[in-house]
Amino acid sequence: MGNLFGRKRRSRVTEQDKAVLQLKQQRDKLRQYQKRISLNLERERALARQLLRDGKKEKAMLLLKKKRYQEQLLDKTENQISNLERMVQDIEFTQIEMKVIEGLKIGNECLNKMHQVMSIEEVERIIGETQDAVEYQRQIDEILAGSLTEEDEDAILEELNAITQEQMELPEVPSEPLPEKIPEASPVKNRPKPELVAAS
Repeated sequence: MGNLFGRKRRSRVTEQDKAVLQLKQQRDKLRQYQKRISLNLERERALARQLLRDGKKEKAMLLLKKKRYQEQLLDKTENQISNLERMVQDIEFTQIEMKVIEGLKIGNECLNKMHQVMSIEEVERIIGETQDAVEYQRQIDEILAGSLTEEDEDAILEELNAITQEQMELPEVPSEPLPEKIPEASPVKNRPKPELVAAS
């Protein structure tokens, strides 16, 4: 059954991925071939021993020549496997490098767009306008501070003192005059303590 919505899904497998897969498959086939040759070598060596025991020296010699040829093939196979693995690593590393370069390219384009929006001249203009605005406000503050009269300064100090006194909350001053001498209290003798008096 086809795709339900009739759209083809875009494959994420790249040509490099296909190449790596093929190289790995070739490597695996060569390893299987190596195993097969290694098993043959062991069998032929055992067979050569048996032929020597049986006195068939010529056949044993022929078998050992074949064995020697297969050993050379085994060495070549090992070199081919090494070459395939090196190529796989090179392709995979190149893929990583391409992703890094693509990331750098995107970052560079982003920086260029930001620089177009905010050029050096624009930044200098904004900083200059900000400094002008700060200087203008400082001049206004100086004019306002210089335009106050002495009466204004006195009124400001008086208001400041009033606010300070409100915050202190001092107790009220009594309106009656204070007595000059405080009368001495007469000592009370032999007066029973309230808690010691027995109830009648």
